[in-house]
Amino acid sequence: MLRSAGTYRRRAVTLAAVAALGAGLLAGCADDGDDSKDSSGGGGGGGKGKTTITIGTFGVFGYKQAGLYAEYMKLHPDINIEESSIERNENYYPQLLTHLGTGSGLADIQAIEVDNINEVTTTQADKFVDLSKAPGVKKDNWLSWKWAQATTKDGRTIGLGTDIGPMAICYRKDLFEQAGLPTERDEVAKLWAGDWNKYIETGKKYMKKAPGDTTFVDSAGGVFNAVVSSNAKRYYDESGKIVYKDSPAVKEAWDLATTASKDKLTAKLQQFQKSWDQAYSNGKFATVSCPPWMLGHIKEKAGAKAEGKWDVAAAPRPGNWGGSFIAVPKASKHQEEATKLAAWLTAPEQQAKLFEKQASWPSAQAAYSLPQVGDAKHPYFGDAPIGKIFAEAAKGIPTQVLGPKDQIIRQNITDIGLLQVDQQGKSPKDAWEAATKTIDNALDQ
Repeated sequence: MLRSAGTYRRRAVTLAAVAALGAGLLAGCADDGDDSKDSSGGGGGGGKGKTTITIGTFGVFGYKQAGLYAEYMKLHPDINIEESSIERNENYYPQLLTHLGTGSGLADIQAIEVDNINEVTTTQADKFVDLSKAPGVKKDNWLSWKWAQATTKDGRTIGLGTDIGPMAICYRKDLFEQAGLPTERDEVAKLWAGDWNKYIETGKKYMKKAPGDTTFVDSAGGVFNAVVSSNAKRYYDESGKIVYKDSPAVKEAWDLATTASKDKLTAKLQQFQKSWDQAYSNGKFATVSCPPWMLGHIKEKAGAKAEGKWDVAAAPRPGNWGGSFIAVPKASKHQEEATKLAAWLTAPEQQAKLFEKQASWPSAQAAYSLPQVGDAKHPYFGDAPIGKIFAEAAKGIPTQVLGPKDQIIRQNITDIGLLQVDQQGKSPKDAWEAATKTIDNALDQ
């Protein structure tokens, strides 16, 4: 089964992400996702004599852990909230499609991962409530590209954006200093500003004086994901045609990733594997592409001994890695109440609370001026002003053209193609052919 990088990062990494903002900024803790049903909805009451709103999610969305369900039920004593969560989106999404097909078994609110939002918006939109007309929903609260992702061609918005994953670069200041490179985040950002080629060139400079057996970057796959995520058109064109084989964005990302591998800039790792986690602990690489949720992962895996050694700088170009939506199926027995709850959960004020407690970066740009977000600093990363860095990145993310099989295409390019280059020494040409063959077979099924 293909692993979705977006799914893994948001859910399995959430266990670490709750610590992402460091002591003094976070006020809560989260549990990892499981397959159990939370009948209490995060806050007592038992639901007797109340309207129960059910919410279906995958992994940990954090609403319960951040106290938002309990807060809403206190504000609305006639409402009880019950959430059921399936740990991985790979299991959750097929079930959602089955329930949509039969019109039964649906929760009042359903979560949708960004890799699936295009397919839902283009093929299932008639089965969801148009939330653009919901009371309290203001389109301008969201980043325009996030709003567009869940909006049909005829203007219906079937999902409200929750979090996003604006890109930065996390780097080891101590390793940069030993390699003769600048260490202050603004100066580091200038090394590669505006051009991913400059990032690779910086890597070549690093490797000339690389301390010990360290490398510049973790993996070829990580380079590819970062570069391709900063482009508007990647795997599909605006008409819905698959174009990844001729995509300039994919070619740029592939060429830079294979160059990084060929020039021995990578640690030859596969992201989200145990060896990758161990490399953080051992300080084996100097940079990694870094959305907000990655901060918690680094803190956990690199540990206390690396505190103050890591920092955060702007990426060469703004890009996005991750994010989700919540939607209200028309089959809901409580459409009006569910719509009100969905609007409240995704309002800027609640997104700011979720960031403060769970490190989920808001897709509501109106939240960026709130102190919990705009003034956020991360003690582990040298008090890096992550609120400003990620807000700036989020505002520059292009409106990406999404397709129904983005996940399959991306994962086979990285986990089949680039892994063969990085770990097996295959030529870029042979690895590309292996990846495209696997993709074509998967798309034909």
